[in-house]
Amino acid sequence: MKKSLLALAVGAAFASGAAGADTLLSGFGGDRDFGTRVMAPNDDRSSAELTLPFQINFFGNAYSTYWVNNNGNISFSGALSSFTPSLFPISQAAMIAPFWADVDTRDQVTNLPSPFANNVYLANPDSKTVVVTWDSVGYYNQHNDKLNTFQLVLKDQSASTGRAGDFDMEFRYGQLQWTTGDASGGSGGFGGRAAVAGWNAGAVTNSYSLIGSGTQNVLGLVNDSNVGTDGVWRFQVRSEELPGSAPYNPILPGNIDDGTAGWVFENIPVGTGTPIWIDPVVATGYDYAVSSGPLVNGVTLLPGVGDGRYDIWLWQDGEWQLFAAGAEGGQHIEFGESVDRFRVTGIETSAELNPNSPIAFSTGLWFDGVGNATVTQTALTVDVPTSPVPEPATYGMLGAGLAVLAVARRRRRA
Repeated sequence: MKKSLLALAVGAAFASGAAGADTLLSGFGGDRDFGTRVMAPNDDRSSAELTLPFQINFFGNAYSTYWVNNNGNISFSGALSSFTPSLFPISQAAMIAPFWADVDTRDQVTNLPSPFANNVYLANPDSKTVVVTWDSVGYYNQHNDKLNTFQLVLKDQSASTGRAGDFDMEFRYGQLQWTTGDASGGSGGFGGRAAVAGWNAGAVTNSYSLIGSGTQNVLGLVNDSNVGTDGVWRFQVRSEELPGSAPYNPILPGNIDDGTAGWVFENIPVGTGTPIWIDPVVATGYDYAVSSGPLVNGVTLLPGVGDGRYDIWLWQDGEWQLFAAGAEGGQHIEFGESVDRFRVTGIETSAELNPNSPIAFSTGLWFDGVGNATVTQTALTVDVPTSPVPEPATYGMLGAGLAVLAVARRRRRA
């Protein structure tokens, strides 16, 4: 892995619901305007082998054909009938899965919003785009009391990057109402082995499960985003840039923040000599706590936010003690000791950092050893009068190579 910075993005999953029809791409003709039905109603079946309109480089593996599988994914080494999902990585075939679960499309009559719903559609609107839509699909065994609608979009980006095989993948969620089929330990669409969203490329560093995967919180993908539009998640696959190394391919926290516990980043692979960047919601300050693994012995903070200076506090002798007043952003500040707790304050409210902006504020943590660390970052907030919030003026600085920001929607804590 050639990248030295690891970007961690914050995304929160909330209650199930619908992101809205505009989340989904359509206008492709066919029964439901999503294109052509790619397979007959079925349980655990797949399409025939299909040809991609462009070749993709899926983390070192080149593919020009694929299969659409009824159970919420596409695969590249052959059809995939597995109906009970597992968190990635797994040893099975390489796949991209917007919602891997036990989809059952056999009931074409009961509780459908319109004729021809509860089907899987395929569209190739141009030579650079593939759109697969699981439209109002039910769950095993032939249940339609709850319905999910979601899409996978692949977009060729080789012309813009100059590298063959570079592409974007989008997960688009119009409605998520169930997580689990009966044969996966579910009852009434919930419980058991819940759906998994993400991708599996055959290696730990090249595979990723989105926040909430494997739990009932996976329904929250419809109400959140890493690009600022509810229900839309976009990831760019570029050469050797692996999950966590770039803003479009973030590592998310392992918890759903409830406004009290902060964001928890579990088992982060860390080492010495380079910072690990984590990217929280926007606030006037933050508390950081390491609950396991190597300790923190320094920090790098963003320049250009407000006056670009911060107060740094260390937890010593049972209280917060000021370590550095007016520390300059962009500088590596060494603590002179290893700590499991520190605080950053001094972010002016006048900086008006937008909590919904993907380019708000990130923190470089320097660790004292090699291993896996679990870090909690809790925002310190104040209420300010509501007003239009501009984008922060730090993006150009980041382009100079200071940091990699994770593109994730921020939500202000209650």
